[in-house]
Amino acid sequence: MGKILASCCLCPRACTVNRLAGERGYCLAGAEVMISSASPHFGEEPPLVGSHGSGTIFLTHCNLKCVFCQNYDISHRGEGKRISSSELAQLMIDLQLRGCHNINFVTPTHYVPQIVAALPRAIELGLKVPLVYNCGGYESLEVIKLLDGVIDIYMPDTKFAREWEAASYCNAPDYPRVLQKVLLEMHWQVGDLMLDEQGIAYHGLLIRHLVMPHGVAGTTESMSFIARRVSANSYVNIMDQYRPLYRAGEYPEIDRRITSQEYREAIEIAKDAGLRRGF
Repeated sequence: MGKILASCCLCPRACTVNRLAGERGYCLAGAEVMISSASPHFGEEPPLVGSHGSGTIFLTHCNLKCVFCQNYDISHRGEGKRISSSELAQLMIDLQLRGCHNINFVTPTHYVPQIVAALPRAIELGLKVPLVYNCGGYESLEVIKLLDGVIDIYMPDTKFAREWEAASYCNAPDYPRVLQKVLLEMHWQVGDLMLDEQGIAYHGLLIRHLVMPHGVAGTTESMSFIARRVSANSYVNIMDQYRPLYRAGEYPEIDRRITSQEYREAIEIAKDAGLRRGF
């Protein structure tokens, strides 16, 4: 998989830059992994957090670069530090030793080869907890297929259901089409989210949907697709924490927080579609 870096096609943008030679594509990631932090995180979904937290490794850069990103210092500006594969492996072990219930790779899309390269050493050191692929949903279907049997829990966003919004807010008009294929593949690999006796997730698909002002995220279309085509038993976290950060002020329709009414409507939309888990 490392050869992909010589002509990078790790995401649907397919920049084909030679990252091994120092070239940078849309995401601006280089050949080495860059992280901003690694620690137990208690702000994730309850099935991931449990009592000891989700072992989050926040990776630098992003292939979407949403105009409203709350982590724009990491995803857009690339703030972080470079680490080797062996150091990444040790970070996984350190998080496991701190009691974390999983290793949660946040925005891993553009670092898949480096993550895969670190796993043999991590396993040799005793890695046992599930691996979480926490992504924006704009993934290469071919790369996701290569991860079959590697990732335990997929956690994609369902950001936009319509081309216009996807083009406007993350410069990816094909996002809705790409996402649908990726969701189906992820579910085919791992199935519905499964929890142990303590309510901790150990396998399956966990979907996130951020409710946005004026319905621009396409909640109705997204919930309908998940219920009809993926699984009515899908675990869907419908999130209410949208804030107009970064460049959101340049777009009047998203330059405010959502109302309580908009959030309640999103929950009802999901229920009407037949979804029951995660909210």
